[in-house]
Amino acid sequence: MRGRGINYDTGFTIGGHNSRQVFDPVQAGREMRVIARELHCNAVRVSGDNPARLSVAARLAAAEGLEVWFAPFPCDLPPAGNLEMLAECAGLAEQVREGGAQVVFVAGGELSLFGSGFVPGQVFTDRIPSLGRADMGAVCARLSGHLADVAAEVRRRFSGKVTYAAGPWEEIDWAPFDIVSFDGYRDAGNRGYFPGSIRRLSRHGKPVAITEFGCCPYRGAADRGGLGWAIIDYEAVPPRLDGDYVRDEGEQVRYLSELLDVFSGAGVDSAFWFSFAGFGLPRHDDPRRDLDLASYGVVSVLDDNGTDWRPRESFHALAAAYGKAE
Repeated sequence: MRGRGINYDTGFTIGGHNSRQVFDPVQAGREMRVIARELHCNAVRVSGDNPARLSVAARLAAAEGLEVWFAPFPCDLPPAGNLEMLAECAGLAEQVREGGAQVVFVAGGELSLFGSGFVPGQVFTDRIPSLGRADMGAVCARLSGHLADVAAEVRRRFSGKVTYAAGPWEEIDWAPFDIVSFDGYRDAGNRGYFPGSIRRLSRHGKPVAITEFGCCPYRGAADRGGLGWAIIDYEAVPPRLDGDYVRDEGEQVRYLSELLDVFSGAGVDSAFWFSFAGFGLPRHDDPRRDLDLASYGVVSVLDDNGTDWRPRESFHALAAAYGKAE
């Protein structure tokens, strides 16, 4: 694969919970150096819902020579608000590109779920069950129309390549975009046909990117794929896991290795592990408060502010895989 990437969260708010309370540019700069020099990435997908943070992180990534996938992640906004935010961020991404960096603009992701106005539900958690009952043909038609408007507005402000991070349930019109991007989580339900679904993405005649793939570090997490995070009871004070889970960092390593083989065999251009860190999910000695098990990171966060972390087994596995490709 050309693009050896990882996701980097600058913080987003969903359900009243911010994924990263503290964003320190000095810390972010150190982490970009780790991503480039220790993990051997040549690309990073910088995501979040704060345009200023995105701009800072993108510039820090560019300073390390990384290809920047500038990826605003608006949550619970209606289409008009979503368009406004993406347009603002496109202008910021263009400033980074004009500074000499390689920049791809990711015009949102999984908007039928994370944005309002496509399926019933005022907030993200309300829309999850709605997806299963919705007429997805009609939903994707509305989404494609919105994304065509988004792409046109983004291109008025940004001169680089443009894509969108589609959920696996979203069949959209890729004509307005330069790259077909897909959040590619394998789980127990799609294991049998997952490689074929990745190969079929090339039918659009454009480069293919996997904008997210990964799993959590507990036994059985690989079978949950993109829903492995859903083991936290946020109604408890403080939040805690909803059951007993066994830490298994080797589960992440196996998942990583197997999916990289799938993507390589399918001719994928770029892939981004999800993610560098779950900054708001610290490790804890109490098994029921060990929120780190719900994190997809290659590092375990050790404090509530997300400023101290240590590598997991998947960190070294990713570094070895990307270093060999390098």
